[in-house]
Amino acid sequence: MDYEPPFLETYKTLVQKHVGDSRNDYSCSIVERCDIPLIDLSRLNLDYDQRDECMNEIAEAAREWGFFQVANHGISQELLESLQIEQKKVFYQPFLNKSAQASFSSLSARTYRWGNAFATNLRQLSWSEAFHFYLTDISRMDQDQSLRSSLEAFATRMFTLGESLAEVLACKLNTKSSYFHEHCLPKTCFIRLNRYPPCPISSKVHGLLPHSDTSFLTIVHQDQVGGLQLMKDGKWVGVKPNPHSLVVNIGDLFQALSNGVYKSIKHRVVAAEKVERFSMAFFYCPSEEAVIKSQIKPAMYRKFTLREYRQQTEKDVKQTGDKVGLSRFLS
Repeated sequence: MDYEPPFLETYKTLVQKHVGDSRNDYSCSIVERCDIPLIDLSRLNLDYDQRDECMNEIAEAAREWGFFQVANHGISQELLESLQIEQKKVFYQPFLNKSAQASFSSLSARTYRWGNAFATNLRQLSWSEAFHFYLTDISRMDQDQSLRSSLEAFATRMFTLGESLAEVLACKLNTKSSYFHEHCLPKTCFIRLNRYPPCPISSKVHGLLPHSDTSFLTIVHQDQVGGLQLMKDGKWVGVKPNPHSLVVNIGDLFQALSNGVYKSIKHRVVAAEKVERFSMAFFYCPSEEAVIKSQIKPAMYRKFTLREYRQQTEKDVKQTGDKVGLSRFLS
C-alpha cells in the first residue's frame, strides 16, 4: 500500500541486527489492563459540594496516577467522529505526498513525522506516523477545508477543556490560576494526529516509545483498538479504551509547577501485528518564554523556561536516545 511509511526498508539494518534477539521481545511481559479514574466533569457545573468533590477527584488522580479519564467533557461525539474520518483521509495519502508535505506546503516544517531518525536499535524505534499541527497553522490550511474546519472546532473545545482542568488543578495547589491565562494561549498549543500501522515485528518495537509528555496537560481521544500503557507502581498497565471518555495526563511542566505533587508518568503505545490504531492528542502548553517555577517551598526543581527544557531534551535525545527530562532540572 503506497500510504505506508517504509519502515522495514529504512530500518533494515536495525531489523536484521536485532530481530532474532529475544531480549528485545516485549510480548513476553504480562501486562494487566486497568480502569484509570473516570471523572464526570458535568459535576463542575452543579452545586458547591458536587463541584468540590469533582475537583478533589481530579487532583487525587493527578497525584496518584498522573492519568485519568473524563466524561461529559464538552466535545461532541459527532465532532470526534468527523475528525476521525478526516484523520484517516490524510494518513491514507501516498507516503511520498505525506513526506513531502504536499497538502501542507504552507505549514511549519516537520508537520509530518514518522519513525525515529536517531534510532540506533529497535528499542529506540517508534512504529508510528503523526501530523503535528500548531493551532496557528490550522487557519492556513487552504488545501483541505474539511480537515481544517474539523481541526478548528476540535482545537477550540480542547483548549477550553485544558484551561478548565489546569485551573482546577492549580486551585487544589492553592496556586494562582491566572498563570494559565497569561502563558497558555491557543497559539502555544498544538494537536497531534497519530497512526500506528500494523507491524510485522510487533514484539520487537514500540508503537510509541516510553516517554513522559513535556506539556502541562495532554488530552487524548483514542479508538477502540487499545495499546496505550502507563507505568504504575513499577509495572506497565494497559488502559482500557472507553468510547465515551477522553484520556488526560499530567505533563512534565505541571509536575515541576506543582513541585512534584502531580505526577508526569511514563507511558507508551505497543505495536500491533494485524491492526492499525488511531488517536488524536491535544497538548496544553505555555509559550517558549514562560517561566516554570513552583510557588511551593522548598522547590524541588530550579526555575526554567519551556525553551530551555526543550533544548535540553532535544540534546539528550540526540546524545543518549532518551529524553531524560525533569531530573536535569533538580534544585
